Amino acid sequence: MSVAKTTEITATSKKSFEDAICSGIKRFSKTMDRVEGAWIKEQKVIVEDGEVSAYRVTMKVTFVLKD
Repeated sequence: MSVAKTTEITATSKKSFEDAICSGIKRFSKTMDRVEGAWIKEQKVIVEDGEVSAYRVTMKVTFVLKD
């Protein structure tokens, strides 16, 4: 039997939403083992001087707890 936990994280990228997702998962995986997936809860952009300067995602990441 497996037990999983879900944690909410936020990641930001200057390139794209996809890059923010990939960077966030990569960084989270350095701290937590057995990452199973993620649900993208929110996407937003950061605007500076009328221009999009960054892409931010909030996601719920699921990982399996160790036995």
